[in-house]
Amino acid sequence: MKRLLYILFILPLILTAQIEPVVQDSTAVEYILVEGDSIPKTSIDLNEVLLLHKLKFASKEDRITYLILKRKTLKVYPYAKLAADRLTTLSERLEKLESKRAKKRYAKIIQKYIEDEFSAELKKLTRTEGQILVKLIHRQTGTTTFGLIKELRSGWRAFWFNTTASMFDISLKEEFNPMEVKEDFLIEDILERAFQNRQLERQKPAIDFDFYDLTDKWLNNKATAETKN
Repeated sequence: MKRLLYILFILPLILTAQIEPVVQDSTAVEYILVEGDSIPKTSIDLNEVLLLHKLKFASKEDRITYLILKRKTLKVYPYAKLAADRLTTLSERLEKLESKRAKKRYAKIIQKYIEDEFSAELKKLTRTEGQILVKLIHRQTGTTTFGLIKELRSGWRAFWFNTTASMFDISLKEEFNPMEVKEDFLIEDILERAFQNRQLERQKPAIDFDFYDLTDKWLNNKATAETKN
């Protein structure tokens, strides 16, 4: 009997505690202004996440080729990102300088810094790694390596660099074109997976393309080819 009276006494207190309204701090609520009206925003903005297709390979050799390309892409991407960061810093600094002499002097300092920073590591790259780096520099800056050298130095220096690179079967004029080149699409696929897995730090490309359009094109072409076979 005493236990029953205890339950009847406690139950109203529990129910009262459950229905008490939770006070919301108005300072934590964002509002959207629409034609003068304030609408409370209760949703959370999330970064766009691309849905990636499941990797499928027609043969063991294709899988090995992809894995080799992945290893090389992950290795050289940080250099391309660093180059884009340095060029952005250079451009922003040059805009603040007024005299041509000051701009020229500062540009030479940055050029030497980039060359010293890159030269030791770039010498360790293989030919294919160097060519992938050239493509990624175009992806990150919107300008070919040849164009960057020509802009920062002179046309003759750019010609010389390109001629020297050609001896090792590397073109400094190579562009990143994932819509037309299958290898470039695979590189972009590798990068997107690495971004989502936080293996690499994402940096927005300087050239325009849509990853879904790339996927549709190359997967549809592959499906078509398999259907014909």
